[in-house]
Amino acid sequence: MKEQFDFGYPWWISYGHLVVVVIAAAFLALGHARKWSKVPMLLLSAVLLWSTAAFVAARFVLNVNGRSAMPTQNFIPSGKGRVLDMGAGTGRSSIMVLEARPQTTLVALDLFGESYDEHFGPGASPQERLLANLKAAGVERRVTIQAGDMRQLPFKSAEFDAIVSSYAVDHLNRDGVQKSLAEADRVLKPGGELLLMLIAKDPWLQFTFGPLLLHGGTRGLPWWTSRLQEAGFQVVKHGMRPATLYMLAHSGSASEVR
Repeated sequence: MKEQFDFGYPWWISYGHLVVVVIAAAFLALGHARKWSKVPMLLLSAVLLWSTAAFVAARFVLNVNGRSAMPTQNFIPSGKGRVLDMGAGTGRSSIMVLEARPQTTLVALDLFGESYDEHFGPGASPQERLLANLKAAGVERRVTIQAGDMRQLPFKSAEFDAIVSSYAVDHLNRDGVQKSLAEADRVLKPGGELLLMLIAKDPWLQFTFGPLLLHGGTRGLPWWTSRLQEAGFQVVKHGMRPATLYMLAHSGSASEVR
């Protein structure tokens, strides 16, 4: 039986460009039948080519409603430990970690408040939607779902071996970012790992959506590196994936950037 995931991102992110494809194709057909001049036909052709390419990029490259791949194999190289997903949402990053590291257990934390429905759309309760995705992936027995604010984590110090946070911290203002990263450092064991995945201003995203999906404005690698260092982290690796800047950092580590 094929797994059925509902990560809650709106239909237009994956399929909205098809509407433009159909409209542009219809006008091209009309223009051909009525023998329009070259200028509007060239413009319509350009729109058709862009919308077709943008659909392919959104659906098969960005693929926000599909599984997420671990951006670096350096995260939890031991393959085991207790992990916190900070801002778990509908479970995409939780599933990513649990499938890539089958000996880990995970706490999926989110506010599960009004902002949840605003971001992922209305539906069943947030916890039920998250649990349904975890069950579809077959990892629900290794997960605890907990409500909480990443700016004031409801955990004791040094409880986790690793933390993952994807496309969540970059929703916050600077004060919120600083509080969240400081809390992440507090609940990690000494030398624990933080994998931070952020929306990046990269060519794929700009070509496909322009500025529509950018979180955190124009914050880039230097800005995030400074915030992590202020919170007590040492960045040991960073890189790019389609629409994503990822940063791997250690709590209290002196490792060199690679």
